[in-house]
Amino acid sequence: MKRFLLDTNTAAHFVHRRHGVHHRADVEVRKGNRVGICTIVMGELWDGVEYSESRDRNASLTTVRTGKLVMWPYDKAAALEYGRIAADLRRRGRLIQQPDIQIAAITLLIPNCTLVTTDSDFQVVAGLRIENWVEEK
Repeated sequence: MKRFLLDTNTAAHFVHRRHGVHHRADVEVRKGNRVGICTIVMGELWDGVEYSESRDRNASLTTVRTGKLVMWPYDKAAALEYGRIAADLRRRGRLIQQPDIQIAAITLLIPNCTLVTTDSDFQVVAGLRIENWVEEK
């Protein structure tokens, strides 16, 4: 079984059914794979909801559509992995945002997991599998 963790940008496309992400997630689930987000992504999605001009509509969409996804936590193991990744990146002079390092840490700890994102910053994290599901039109 494959697992796919949606980064914030891709999760927002999933919630709002943009760029084919929701369809691709459905295809993967029908294949028996798992598609989800992590608690870090959930927090970033809710930041967007709270800041939006259509808060109630976006809150409803986010609640309903993320309810269909697996939720992976940021736990002690992820915190330890975060420390390893952050130190490695700092040694190499390749800094990325703290939430992105946390998302990468969670992804690396999930067996057979790929991060689904359009963010090229993640490419500096050693061993991280990345896919882009966004269909450009």
